[in-house]
Amino acid sequence: MRNAAREAALNIIFAQQFNEDNGEAFKKKIFKKFELEREEDIRFANSLVSCVETNRAELIAGIEEACHHYKENRINPTDKSILLIAMAEIKYFDDIPPVVSVSEAAGLARKYSTETSADFVNGVLAGVINK
Repeated sequence: MRNAAREAALNIIFAQQFNEDNGEAFKKKIFKKFELEREEDIRFANSLVSCVETNRAELIAGIEEACHHYKENRINPTDKSILLIAMAEIKYFDDIPPVVSVSEAAGLARKYSTETSADFVNGVLAGVINK
């Protein structure tokens, strides 16, 4: 259930934009909310969150470059969180084809963000993988 793991990671990464003190108790609540029970799913969600935390500056720079230097503070926080996850997958998760990351990110944008967000996220990520 990588979809649920991505949704959990999205919620954690989104919350970190507003409060950096989101420890293990917070993560456990999010995992429970998304019914992540298999160790493999929890490990995947934690890997996404950790990768974004570790490489945030590099991932933000990649997003800004793909947005033609549109500053990250002007990007909708939900869209930014989705882009961070997808960029992390594209750059650091070799077992996930980039096209899957783009598709999953567009799906998250459709579900959690504005009506134009899926097109925005898809366009930014398409530019990244076609570069």
